[in-house]
Amino acid sequence: MIFADINLARRLEGAEGHACKGFAEARQRLDPESTSAWMECAGAYAVFDGVDSPVTQTFGLGLFEEPSEASMDRIEHFFLDRGAAVMHEVSPLAGLATIDLLCARGYRPFEISSVLYQTVETPQSEDDGTIRVRVIGREEAALWAKISARGWAHDHPEFQGFLEQFGALIAAREDSVCFLAEIDGQAGAAGVLCLHEGVALFGGASTVPEMRRRGLQSALLQARKRYAFEHGCDLLMMVTEAGSQSQRNAERTGFRIAYTRMKWRLQAAASDIGKA
Repeated sequence: MIFADINLARRLEGAEGHACKGFAEARQRLDPESTSAWMECAGAYAVFDGVDSPVTQTFGLGLFEEPSEASMDRIEHFFLDRGAAVMHEVSPLAGLATIDLLCARGYRPFEISSVLYQTVETPQSEDDGTIRVRVIGREEAALWAKISARGWAHDHPEFQGFLEQFGALIAAREDSVCFLAEIDGQAGAAGVLCLHEGVALFGGASTVPEMRRRGLQSALLQARKRYAFEHGCDLLMMVTEAGSQSQRNAERTGFRIAYTRMKWRLQAAASDIGKA
């Protein structure tokens, strides 16, 4: 039995940190002039993938080593010197000393998420053939990014271009496995796994509007579970907004909440950013 303790938190946060530093590495490969970078400090990953990137933050702070004033100085300069806000995704299992340090340095929480996990078990049988789910080839990265972006951008079409660029990074990232779900040969949904030391991290999956409510999401979920089983993983991981429909959907399929975590942001004046 796997317990929701600090050892589990280290595995889960380590997997997400690995996945997110992969964005910076992928952008560096795709664009040698990119300023994307990452470093490890006090056991945490600090990732910079652009000022507005959703992965520009730290992962695992306080889980592997208690942060000190000196390590926090180093991490903060990493972001501030690049003109980015300083943000940390912090598990409650990082402990009170880490939380006290963040409060003392002027951080405030601004986001709450649920980290869910599930042990890998013998998967269900293959689909009946109506829906086909497959791993894409490298030459299909642009198609995968387009399908993924169309699903996410339905209500906000102005984000289509950004989401396609982000999808291209996902497809180029090391340890990413991208899946397409098809009906009658037409791709309608996209999902991703990132594998790290026995943990299979589920990235967000999306379905294009005209093919929703046809079982594509369920097929994607089962196909990714099968892939994790076949590739020796023992843990599945998912992150959702706390109390959301996505969390409820994950729990219906066997995921359990490991912990609820907070994202913290340094409350520096805008004029101070980049001047450290």
